[in-house]
This record gives sequence, structure tokens and C-alpha cells, in this order.
Amino acid sequence: MTSLKVGDKAPDFALPSADGKIVRLSDFLGKKAVVLFFYPKDDTPGCTIESCTFRDNYQVFQEAGAEVIGISSDSPQSHRQFASKYQLPFPLLSDEDNRVRKLYGVPNTLFFIPGRVTYVIDKDGIIRHIFNSLLDVKAHVQEALKTIQSL
Repeated sequence: MTSLKVGDKAPDFALPSADGKIVRLSDFLGKKAVVLFFYPKDDTPGCTIESCTFRDNYQVFQEAGAEVIGISSDSPQSHRQFASKYQLPFPLLSDEDNRVRKLYGVPNTLFFIPGRVTYVIDKDGIIRHIFNSLLDVKAHVQEALKTIQSL
């Protein structure tokens, strides 16, 4: 597993979104900063709070020139249901084989629960902030917003 750190170039990836469209990190380079949040599972208590907190602050991220993208190992169909249920306005990408999770070095927590890590990536593709906390779900949004606003 790669261990990325602040200042590293974020690895590009291509994953299907809830609507089946392939989304690449490189689609945003030169245009927008990206807040990439890896989360354990659709429609679970912590992940729902985190996703809805990103939703509630989405306009602020957009105004600051950033796109928010969620990634988990759930299927595109699961993402469609989750996004619809909670009116999530940002892409949810399906990393069913955990390839991108491994590429970014997102660790498992308690040996088997997929970790919750947020990366803030600037327009040039450089990682500017990494926040790792399974339980402090709202802090992912606060930390990302603070970093985006300082870019």
C-alpha cells in the first residue's frame, strides 16, 4: 500500500459513478481543486452523517472552486440509492475492488473496516491536506473546507 503525504502528486484514477459514467481525477486538473473522501459504506450512520455534512456545505466548496467526490467499495446501484435518498449533489464513485483505496494508501480500521480518509487536492494535482478519522465524521468536512479556503 502506498503511503501518500502532503506535497505528493495525487494518483490519477478512473472509476464509475452512480450513473455509470467514468470519472477521472485528471478530469478536474487545471480547473478545480478536489476534495476526495473515502468512506466505509453507503447508508450507514457515520457515512450518512459525513455525506450529508458534505452535502450541506457543497455550495461553499463549489464557490471556493472545489469539487467533492466520495469513494467507497459499494456498487453504482448502491450509490444511486444512497445519493437519491439523501439528495447528495456530488459524484459517488464505485471502487469495488478497492484498487483506488490501495493506490491512495487508505488503511483499514480495526483490521477489517475500510478507513475514512479525506484528501484535499489542488488544481495542479498536489495533495494539500490529508485527514484520517473513522469516528470524527464532521471534522472531515471542516478540515477540507478550511484547507480549500486557504488555497
